[in-house]
Amino acid sequence: MKELLRAAFSQFEKNQIAAVDAELLLAHLLGISRKQIHAQDLELADGDREKLASEYSDLINQRLLGRPVQYITGSAAFRYLDLEVGEGVLIPRPESELIVDRVIGYLNSADDKDLAKSVIDLGAGSGALSIAISTEAALKGLKVSMVAVEKSAEAAAWLNKNIAKYDLPIRVVIEDVVTALPDVKADLVVANPPYIPNDEKLPIEVANYEPEIALRGGPVDGMQIPKLFIDSAARLLKSGGFFIIEHHEMQSDLVKNAMAESFNSIQTHSDLTGRDRFTSARRK
Repeated sequence: MKELLRAAFSQFEKNQIAAVDAELLLAHLLGISRKQIHAQDLELADGDREKLASEYSDLINQRLLGRPVQYITGSAAFRYLDLEVGEGVLIPRPESELIVDRVIGYLNSADDKDLAKSVIDLGAGSGALSIAISTEAALKGLKVSMVAVEKSAEAAAWLNKNIAKYDLPIRVVIEDVVTALPDVKADLVVANPPYIPNDEKLPIEVANYEPEIALRGGPVDGMQIPKLFIDSAARLLKSGGFFIIEHHEMQSDLVKNAMAESFNSIQTHSDLTGRDRFTSARRK
């Protein structure tokens, strides 16, 4: 095992790929956790060792070509979740976890927190936000009724898989956020729209593999799609309802301006590296 890992580490280092990816790929093949690779001495018969080496080499080559490790293993970690992912759905990012913290904090501090709250996740993708909010709210005794809106049929397939995996009563609506849920009014809306400007250069593994529809927000400032999500949130929220949206670090002022007409109590929030990546508000 150690020889296989050392060889992979060397290849990845030359190609500026994180060494942890080599461990994740080997753990995936062995059906164990990454920590177990180093915590125990795994003994394999000669035939099994050769088979493993061949399969591992194939996975290493896929990664060297740029395919994201999450697509290779079919799994992406998000908070306490292990989500199924693959081509056609955006890989959930660690920074998006902060949205869950804000939402759970808001629900837990509400004067009427004993009452059930309706929550809508716009652009739900793999279901990372919907599932995390639903499961973590339940752990705190908070009642939420969740609706996940996703217009991509490919992404919605992964969304439904993950909801089924965690056996949650989340309603899935496969429709554009602009037209979804007419006449519905919710207590809370979360959104992680496509927001990257069309001409911004992306890493090869993102540009070549992840769905452009989930990444690009439009020309110049990338605000074309986020504005649609903001307008949809305004339509869907009750007066006083809470909204939080993820955005590009350069878009915080643009997002505030887009919210000004329909929202108040507008606040920008930083990610763990100090970048302005989220904005929350209350519906007027």
